[in-house]
Amino acid sequence: QVQLVESGGGLVQAGGSLRLSCAASGSIGRINAMGWYRQAPGTQRELVATISSGGSTNAADSVKDRFTISRDNAKNTVYLQMNNLKPEDTAVYYCNADILAKATLMFVEYWGQGTQVTVSS
Repeated sequence: QVQLVESGGGLVQAGGSLRLSCAASGSIGRINAMGWYRQAPGTQRELVATISSGGSTNAADSVKDRFTISRDNAKNTVYLQMNNLKPEDTAVYYCNADILAKATLMFVEYWGQGTQVTVSS
């Protein structure tokens, strides 16, 4: 069974930094795009950043100059380095990945359980 496990969330003051990690485990054949999304209370889940298997990245305008997404294909892990955090970055951050499971030989979109990021002013 394939799963995504996130870590690295927490409480930080405005201007601080956090690094999120998300590791995919299980019977994995291949991973295409990986990404991070976030959802604040009362809002819809929104894209933060994505990265292709080849390393091409895309990020929301609101975070483009402050957040960096990267991945380690050997470890099936995606990272989100968040710098100069602002109170409006407070949300639950979710990892997302498009994974080919060996058991099904089909690409399926998987989600992590979410990790809370809280930025105090």
